[in-house]
Amino acid sequence: MTFELWLTFFIASLLISISPGPGAINTLSSGLRYGVRNSLPAILGLQLGYGAQIVVAGIGLGALLAASTTAFNVVKWFGIGYLVWLGYKKWTQPPLSAEGITPPWESGRARFWQAAFVNLTNPKATVFLLALFPQFLNTQADQGVQITVMGATLILVDIGVMLGYAALASQMSRWMRNERHQVIQNRVFGSLFVGAAALLAGFRNQ
Repeated sequence: MTFELWLTFFIASLLISISPGPGAINTLSSGLRYGVRNSLPAILGLQLGYGAQIVVAGIGLGALLAASTTAFNVVKWFGIGYLVWLGYKKWTQPPLSAEGITPPWESGRARFWQAAFVNLTNPKATVFLLALFPQFLNTQADQGVQITVMGATLILVDIGVMLGYAALASQMSRWMRNERHQVIQNRVFGSLFVGAAALLAGFRNQ
């Protein structure tokens, strides 16, 4: 993977992590109640679930590529279509309620496993990774190394973003309760996902 391609993937990873979802809301709730330091178990738990999703997606794509390059390309274009659909869903998504999130358990261990379960049982994460990875994979290079680099990038970026969510929890909670702000944010991210799909559709892996 070239540095330029990795940088593009890094930006995509940042966009994915910043976009509010179950993990971000879980971290926001934990940050509000426990502060940044005591939110670390929940943040690390999210990464365990995320890592499991990355492994599942990576193994699935490797097996698919070994079976058929044509099938791999079909998945790639399905992924582009999925990004467009995700952008539409994000554009029309109703405002989230931070107050509706179930409070985390008191112990760090319980918060760790609760957060891991949040990401581990989110089927959208696997589908999204299956849509994202083919856009950046070089089919002529070692797939394992590329998946490892992309997986590590996703996790490290997500840790940084989740720490940011926890640190700004009080400010973010007030912002999240404003439905108008949420609508604007959802439409911005929806447009970005569609734009990313358009850019990736024109990308040709060498």
